[in-house]
Amino acid sequence: MSRTESQLAPSLNVLGEALKPCSNTPLTGFFRDGCCNTGPQDVGKHTVCVQVTKEFLAFSQYLGNDLSTPRPEYGFAGLVPGDRWCLCVDRWVQAHAEHAAPHVILESTHQQALETVPFETLRKLALDVN
Repeated sequence: MSRTESQLAPSLNVLGEALKPCSNTPLTGFFRDGCCNTGPQDVGKHTVCVQVTKEFLAFSQYLGNDLSTPRPEYGFAGLVPGDRWCLCVDRWVQAHAEHAAPHVILESTHQQALETVPFETLRKLALDVN
């Protein structure tokens, strides 16, 4: 996956500033660029940068998306609590409704997440609030 020329314009975060990287270790993002960039190909909208928790990983596994088991065939080492990851916005909303949402890093969360979830909801679970 690569970003097209039209997608190379600077992405903005939910604060209206330049989108900052979410994680390079593990390497995250729909485009595997370390950022929660998105585009038309990203049907899942991987726009929310989170710091995963044990509770969220268990919740995700319960729903059939095991993010903690290594998958070497895909170059995926598995996530552990404390890792940062670009999460699908709908999965974050679902986890929030079930009191299992991981903390958010606002400066690394793409502004398109606001099309699905209000800023105040994200801010309540943000790690980088001043």
